[in-house]
Amino acid sequence: MSTLVCSLDEVGRGDLSLVGGKGANLGELRRVEGAAVPDGLCVTTAAFERVVVGALGEALTQLQAPSADALAALRARVEALALPDELVAAIVGGLRALGGEGVWAVRSSAVAEDSAAASFAGQSDTALNVVGEEAVLRALRGVWASLYTERAAVTLHQQGLPLGEARMAVVIQRMLRPQASGVMFTADPVTGHRRRVCVEAVLGLGDVFVSGRAQADRFAVRDGQLIERAIVPERVDAPALTDAQVLRLAALGRRVEAHFGSPQDIEWCFVDDTLHLVQSRPITTIFPPPAPADDNFHVYLSVGHQQMMTDPLRPLGRSFFLATALRPMVTAGGRLFVDVSRELRVPATRAAVMGAIGASDPLMGDALSVVIQRGELGPDLVVDGPTPPRSLAPPAPPPFVDDPGLVPALIAEDEEEQRGVAAELQRRSGLDALAFIREDLVRLKQSLLEPRRGAVVMAGFGAAAWLNEKMKAWLGVTSAADTLTLSAPNNVTTEMGLALMRVADEIRPFPEVVRHLQTTTDARFWRGLLTLDGGPQVHAALAGFIARYGARCVGEIDITRPRFAESPTALTPLLLTNIQHAQPGEAERRVARGLAAAQAMEAELLTRLGALPDGEAKVAETQAMIRRLRALTGYREHPKFKIVRRYWAYKQALLAELDKLVAEGALATPDDAWFLTLDELHELIETRRPNPTQLRARRAEHSHHTRLTPPRVLTSDGESVAGAYRRGQVPEGALVGLPVSVGVVEGRARVALDLKDARVEAGDILVTTFTDPSWTPLFVHLKALVTEVGGLMTHGAVIARELGVPAVVAVVGATRQIRDGQRVRVDGTLGTVELLD
Repeated sequence: MSTLVCSLDEVGRGDLSLVGGKGANLGELRRVEGAAVPDGLCVTTAAFERVVVGALGEALTQLQAPSADALAALRARVEALALPDELVAAIVGGLRALGGEGVWAVRSSAVAEDSAAASFAGQSDTALNVVGEEAVLRALRGVWASLYTERAAVTLHQQGLPLGEARMAVVIQRMLRPQASGVMFTADPVTGHRRRVCVEAVLGLGDVFVSGRAQADRFAVRDGQLIERAIVPERVDAPALTDAQVLRLAALGRRVEAHFGSPQDIEWCFVDDTLHLVQSRPITTIFPPPAPADDNFHVYLSVGHQQMMTDPLRPLGRSFFLATALRPMVTAGGRLFVDVSRELRVPATRAAVMGAIGASDPLMGDALSVVIQRGELGPDLVVDGPTPPRSLAPPAPPPFVDDPGLVPALIAEDEEEQRGVAAELQRRSGLDALAFIREDLVRLKQSLLEPRRGAVVMAGFGAAAWLNEKMKAWLGVTSAADTLTLSAPNNVTTEMGLALMRVADEIRPFPEVVRHLQTTTDARFWRGLLTLDGGPQVHAALAGFIARYGARCVGEIDITRPRFAESPTALTPLLLTNIQHAQPGEAERRVARGLAAAQAMEAELLTRLGALPDGEAKVAETQAMIRRLRALTGYREHPKFKIVRRYWAYKQALLAELDKLVAEGALATPDDAWFLTLDELHELIETRRPNPTQLRARRAEHSHHTRLTPPRVLTSDGESVAGAYRRGQVPEGALVGLPVSVGVVEGRARVALDLKDARVEAGDILVTTFTDPSWTPLFVHLKALVTEVGGLMTHGAVIARELGVPAVVAVVGATRQIRDGQRVRVDGTLGTVELLD
């Protein structure tokens, strides 16, 4: 094998760095039984390094954010390069060895291209119908030059690859004159279904389809059977492929998939009924199914959609979350899922699951209905012994839940427990600290399962449901509980937002401190604050806030995410928003307004109830439920707060150990540990022997997972099942979601994908993917909330109701369909968002 030029027969998937993704895959494809692949050469990355990098040199090292003019100048230089005699001789000799005469395709094969984690397809040029040796050499330079186009630069940047460090090989492959050609996906590229092979076919060369100049026939094959067939109308009697050819394609596709070990996107063509494959690359956009536990059909529900954090968790984050999870979970695409297959196969539990899920997340519920209606779960299971009741009404709460001192007592117990854990961890180090953490994770889970805590949360939910149902039936009042929970006590998340408003009150009088917050970094956040006018006073207020809420952050269920205590600048946009858009004492006024509104609603309801038949009994029952609701609903946020505070105590102890590992050279940075499981971290602390290859692979895998969109419902066939809202009376053109906090408002939409980028003013409508408790301080300024993820009882919904902010959640594609600054109408009663301009 030459270092500059080699044949496809000389390379395989292990030669990615030398011949790029396309070249490596083509070489590997020639090893698949029954796969005919046209002959070709690879001009290697070593040739690119010698010719292009050698000529451009310093110009490449300066490519940080190149302009269009700078890129154009680079392309011109590459296209004008003189090729070394050795390279020319190798290319010409290789072509002649393949028969010399003929028509060639000259295509890019970048190192980043067609890998399992990323696709670079279409970003560099391809030259087709190239005839003659001189034309091939010109096309080679043109393909090299196309690495420096704007589209390629953007794609590389998105994948975190510096353009100046990118390297390209080039494939020169004999072109065929096919009767039909096209693409084949060995998994459905839209739904991810692994048992569906999807084929698209056109007459002649496939470039007419890729370029959009021709419409394709479409076929689908499942388990060796042709199940779908859509032929272009003008040739309905003469499709591009016969059914037999489609089945041959699918069978060969399955062999290719088995050889490569993952679903493939395959380019193919038929020449005189001989099937040729001209490329195969991994499908990088579909969500991976969990590792199979058996051969049965399984249905999984996304945990992230319930936890309002659909980003992937790093391995250590998953380890900790799984240690405290209240039921078994599986991992897929860096996210966690719950297997509900058995519950869906048992009629009684199926009714309970469908009712609960349908109420909290209608899209998830509808997707489950689709799966059930298709009959893929198999026959119902007969379960011996008693089965859960079919009624979804919560069981009667135990008498102790109406004890007014119960919630304060539970909170006090949590505080004492937290202080004890923190003190114990301060006394331990190394494996001793890690052993304590693992033991305490068991205690934490047991504490979360303690009956009183579950009873309080469920009784609060039950009181809200009872009030909403009865007030609607008796008085025609919709979502009465939303107003009755305003300014309810003991909600730690709402209290955090109000506490930050009070911190802003301390900062507002001191312009020097405000300027410091506008320009500071995490490293300088505290440093120098005490020297500013008002600094000591502000320092004390901020330190008090961090002491109470510093364990929180965006994506807080992942222990690896930086906490407010680690990254205090995450608070600066929230503080500056409060300083600009709130007046001193606004926190107290908001509490008073909410309490007054709740009391007024209670008085109105009781007065109207008293006038009804049997009014005295209705009043007494309603009063009791309102007392229960206001006493218990705030505790709903405490279990999660307890978990994240415990995580922060654990993390501080771990960071001390990780600093030692970095100092000893066992880790490059503390962040490396986030890509280890808890067991692997234990082994590293014990042995001091890292696995750098594993860490690099885990980082790359996590980067790939961040680009995937997790489904609400996933099957073991890999299918992402999409649900739909089944609802009438929706305004024309409106976006539909789940109504979770009543009210109809109009205002300016502020689209924010990350808390640090959220710039809202009083009266704005926040539109985002999801919110967790770290977003709560913004809620006090919002006119309404719209999210892509969420359910009736998820964080954003609960807090929106308690603050009286109309909200619609689970609006699919809201951040793409709503423009930042666009005027919208949010109906938190109907569950719609109308675009007004």
